[in-house]
Parts: sequence; C-alpha cells; structure tokens
Amino acid sequence: MFALALTLSFVFLSLGLVLATARLLIGPTLPDRVVALEVIASMTIGFILLYSVAFDEPVLIDVVIVLALTSFMAAVGFARYLERGGQRDDD
Repeated sequence: MFALALTLSFVFLSLGLVLATARLLIGPTLPDRVVALEVIASMTIGFILLYSVAFDEPVLIDVVIVLALTSFMAAVGFARYLERGGQRDDD
C-alpha cells in the first residue's frame, strides 16, 4: 500500500509540475509567472522530500531546507519589487 501511495504521489507531482510549467510559459502577466515559479519550487521540494522518504535518504532534507529558504527569499524579493512600483503587465 505504501508503494502505491508513493507512486501516485510521484505521478500527481509530475502532473502538477507540467501544469505549472505551462502557466510559467504562457503567462500572461508577470505575477502569474512568478506564482507559477513558486509553485514549481514547492513541488520540487515535495519531490525531493518524497524521494527522501521512498529511498531512505535523510540527508536530502538539508537540501529541501535550503531550497525552501531560497524560494521564500525570492518571493519576498519579488513582492518588494512590485511594492516599490515595479513593472506589471496587468495594469
């Protein structure tokens, strides 16, 4: 049962990554693309965690923490850019 849950999780994360990549490429606005990039980062974190659980590799949790912090800092940076009057395509 655990193997089935892992397989389904990998499949759903893959599907989500494909859809988020499509949103990243299609856009249409800059905030849409940034949100899609954040979703991709979150799903990548999920992939690494799932791989860590599936193959008993606890070392990868450090990688997940670094990726999550980097993704958070990118989101904060983009929010500050928009707050200070950065270019937005949806105006």
